[in-house]
Amino acid sequence: MEDVLDQQSQPLGQDGESEIVTEDATFVHGEPPQDANGPPKVDSKVEVLHEKVTKQIIKEGHGPIPSKYSTCFLHYRAWTQSTRHKFEDTWDEQRPLEMILGKEKKEMTGLAIGVSSMKSGERALLHVGWELGYGKEGSFSFPNVPPLADISYEVELIGFDETKEGKARGDMTVEERIGAADRRKMDGNALFKEEKLEEAMQQYEMAIAYMGDDFMFQLFGKYRDMALAVKNPCHLNIAASLIKLKRYEEAIGQCSIVLVEDENNVKALFRRGKARAELGQTDAAREDFLKARKFAPEDKAIARELRLLAEHDKAVYQKQKEIYKGIFGPTLEPKPKRNNWLIVIWHWLLSLFYRVFRRERHKAD
Repeated sequence: MEDVLDQQSQPLGQDGESEIVTEDATFVHGEPPQDANGPPKVDSKVEVLHEKVTKQIIKEGHGPIPSKYSTCFLHYRAWTQSTRHKFEDTWDEQRPLEMILGKEKKEMTGLAIGVSSMKSGERALLHVGWELGYGKEGSFSFPNVPPLADISYEVELIGFDETKEGKARGDMTVEERIGAADRRKMDGNALFKEEKLEEAMQQYEMAIAYMGDDFMFQLFGKYRDMALAVKNPCHLNIAASLIKLKRYEEAIGQCSIVLVEDENNVKALFRRGKARAELGQTDAAREDFLKARKFAPEDKAIARELRLLAEHDKAVYQKQKEIYKGIFGPTLEPKPKRNNWLIVIWHWLLSLFYRVFRRERHKAD
């Protein structure tokens, strides 16, 4: 089946790879590996960004770096260097931070310096001196940071928007936020067609970041429908990308997000079924495909996947049959009973005597 990007009403096509939709960035990349006792250990070169800020790259990004007043979307973890106490984690909260470079909070000055040197998709370890963090006083509310605390950050820049003088999402109208998300979705579609899957997913994540749970909770009627028409295709396209990258568990998570809003979404059922089948979850996959077929009975891609599952089940049955045959040995055929020749001869003699007797009697008559 030809790869097709989701525009809400497109068919599955030959191979079922159509629509694309995403939810939260954590579902896309998952939570990065971490040392339970503190920041990750990194061996890459140390870059000095400022007298009080250094950076080590964990994973390379792509494209340009953000300029002043760019709206950046990022995930991060933060530890105090002296105690290795983690005091903040946006991955746990499943909500990326929105930061406008040049307009960040004072306690995030060091973090902003690090982010301004990063490319989209880059993950890095930052070390920030207390002067560019929470200062002499620290913070005794949330987050709880002691005085004079140097900070370590593990940061991932999801992406950034070079928008009008740093207009934050909270200052946008509903139409502006949905429009900004839709532009990101279209950028992601273009990258998806070029098979630049990681970059495409970052654009979809950015689109979804404009429509977080706090925003969607406030929408009703036509505005909610407008937002879902952008948000759900992003999730489904992320699922399609993840299936291509063989990251099936994450793909299942993306499809399930769509099915919460639309339990009969054929593309979400189809893609989740494909991911489950790849993981060997054949019963769950069949359930998804059968439900999808109810709403798209003529779709050849769904029929093909159900046929493949049936063939798989048959092959498994035959294999199990061979295994059991090997365990218990070959089936014993019943041996034919030996004939008792004395009985056979006796019957033959009786038969012969009877025929002679009848012939003699016939002559006598």
